[in-house]
Amino acid sequence: MPEFYRRMADVARGVDGRVELIFVDDGSIDGSLQILHDLSVVDPRVAVLELSRNFGKEIAMTAGLDHARGDAVVVIDADLQDPPELIPEMISHWRDGYDVVYAKRTARVGESFLKKSTAYLFYRVIGSLSRVSIPRDTGDYRLLSRRAVDAVIELREQHRFMKGLFAWIGFAQKEVPYERQIRHDGTTKWNMRSLWNFAMEGITSFTILPLKIASYIGFLTAVGAFIFGLFMILDTLLFGNPVQGYPSLMVVMLFLGGVQLMAIGVIGEYLGRMFDETKGRPLYLLKDYRPAKSIPEE
Repeated sequence: MPEFYRRMADVARGVDGRVELIFVDDGSIDGSLQILHDLSVVDPRVAVLELSRNFGKEIAMTAGLDHARGDAVVVIDADLQDPPELIPEMISHWRDGYDVVYAKRTARVGESFLKKSTAYLFYRVIGSLSRVSIPRDTGDYRLLSRRAVDAVIELREQHRFMKGLFAWIGFAQKEVPYERQIRHDGTTKWNMRSLWNFAMEGITSFTILPLKIASYIGFLTAVGAFIFGLFMILDTLLFGNPVQGYPSLMVVMLFLGGVQLMAIGVIGEYLGRMFDETKGRPLYLLKDYRPAKSIPEE
């Protein structure tokens, strides 16, 4: 955290305008919060949002956007995989009229082959399935104009896929290529299960194609079963059928049962998300909010 703050402060000194640094603590247990409080004492530009528990990265980003006051807002992780030194270039494009300036990864230094390959596959799958054009190989590191921020915070769905929401709002968008660096310190909490759930959030939030696929498979299976049934009737009437047919019967039953369970599972994923939305719960709860004491002119 101190190294991240140091580099952000260096970047802020070169920005033509006032700067506010909003840190969102999403239920950390490693001492980060005390470091943030110490920073807020020595730097009046630092604001600290402490959520009441861990709500997840997407919700934490939303909390930060809710409290951001700037004409332009940059979303960035604190692990320094995304270099803060890219921010001046983002600001330059924003001043040229772009509402969203997103950083596109050209390389992912220090990540495993499995992580790279699954990320590569995910962005291409979600891009082909979604009704919204979601930029490939792009994380959450980006700049948003004031009207883009206002548009995003109007979207209050519980299951949030921020990359999709950033794309959904439209407006003029531009990419800035960069090489993602190795994590500066600590270990990531993202495991394969978390990444799988994240992928499911993205797919179910921005496409109903899985539901359509389940319907198509069910229809084709029913047609195939009907044709096979006619064949069996004709075959029995014309030639007889002394074979008991137990193996083929079991295969058909297991196949149909598997298709039905798959379709029910897909429907259940969407139904569960609808159930969560109907509860109307707030996206997050604040335990403490320490706003910036002042935002001095740089």
